[in-house]
Amino acid sequence: MSKQLTYYLYVLGCQMNKSDSERLEAILQSCGYIKTDNPDIADFLGVVSCAVKQAAMDRIYAQGHKWNLVKEKRPLITMLTGCVLKHDKEKLKYKFDILLDMKDIQKLPELLKQRNIQLGDFTPTTSYLSIQPKYESEYKAYVPIMTGCNKFCTFCAVPYTRGPEISRPSEEIFTEIKHLLAHGYKEITLLGQNVNSYGNDRRIEKSMSFAKGIKEKSSSGGELTFPELLHEINSWDGDFWIRFVSSHPYDMSDELINVLSERNHLTEYFHLAVQSGSDKILKRMNRHHTTEHFLKRLKQIREKIPNISISTDIIVGFPGETEADFQKTIDLMNQAKFDMAYISQYSPRPGTGAARAYKDDVSKSEKKSRDQKANEILKKTATEYNKKFIGQQSRVLIDAYKNGNLIGKNRQYKTVKIKSENKKLIGEFVDVKITKAAAWGLNGELQ
Repeated sequence: MSKQLTYYLYVLGCQMNKSDSERLEAILQSCGYIKTDNPDIADFLGVVSCAVKQAAMDRIYAQGHKWNLVKEKRPLITMLTGCVLKHDKEKLKYKFDILLDMKDIQKLPELLKQRNIQLGDFTPTTSYLSIQPKYESEYKAYVPIMTGCNKFCTFCAVPYTRGPEISRPSEEIFTEIKHLLAHGYKEITLLGQNVNSYGNDRRIEKSMSFAKGIKEKSSSGGELTFPELLHEINSWDGDFWIRFVSSHPYDMSDELINVLSERNHLTEYFHLAVQSGSDKILKRMNRHHTTEHFLKRLKQIREKIPNISISTDIIVGFPGETEADFQKTIDLMNQAKFDMAYISQYSPRPGTGAARAYKDDVSKSEKKSRDQKANEILKKTATEYNKKFIGQQSRVLIDAYKNGNLIGKNRQYKTVKIKSENKKLIGEFVDVKITKAAAWGLNGELQ
């Protein structure tokens, strides 16, 4: 009897990477592998990489070195995929047996067969996004609607690691979501590096086809705009929530704001990345928007949806950021009153526009200081926002149980902790009365 092959995945980075790993798991399981939580016994070790920070690549390099030592003692296949810059591929290609772009992940079974691994059957697909994933959760799921990005923000690795924007056909997206809802899923998060530009590539293809006199195969062809896509899903029957990330301020439309105000399945949470409060730095970042434009959009959103929760991304210590530039970011934070922000210290990535054009001239100590100051402002505005929930009833989707508490998220994406031993409520919606608020979460009682 042959040994049962096992796999272990080391996943870093964003929700898109987590979603991609679910498709990779589907391939491995269809080939006969089973998952293990113990990397020390796995026959296949895979990394789904994140290229955003050098620290992540350093961890991957260390893992590759460690796994190569294991290979001296027992058979083992290692693979690197996900977001990997060309510079990092050159450094890491000797550390892993297989290096494969995520968009080519459906080629993995053939590469394993070339290593004389006896596999089950995997049906190839034309696009890796068409692979039916092995969802990690039984009640919430990530659904990618597109991959890649055309914006080329100078700090960002995504256009170089994932390539140009490619949108999934809308009917394929609808089919995946309907399948999830039919199986009782309660939260669907639509993913894309810039969801606001969903469908642009397919509409361009359609226009070119008509110009050449090519007959279109489908009436829809996936040429819906992002607001149209949301509006359609939001009109469906059922008891479920819709979330999405990420939105670029430059591409955000009035139509999208109007659709968000429909509520229903769409939750009162919006992530809109500003990155800096200095127009000089925004220009250096190639962000296309100004602070005035960003604040105008923020005002429009809050006028339409007064109780909406808004989070953002901020980079401190970008090349050329003076103390005056940073103060403009602090001023914007005070004015915007974000209730969550993902604040990061600039990390140069080889091959990106900023790494090529600018010197990393803000010291590590100054970056750390600015990070702390920005977080102090965030803590103040987040606490102020969260206190509005006290005494109110909030609907919560329970995610976990820990130390006598149920933990979940409400419609505004706030973490809510509830004193309860009823673990059967995990994966269910519950009504909660909020009794306490802090900067990073709420406490409540079951109703």
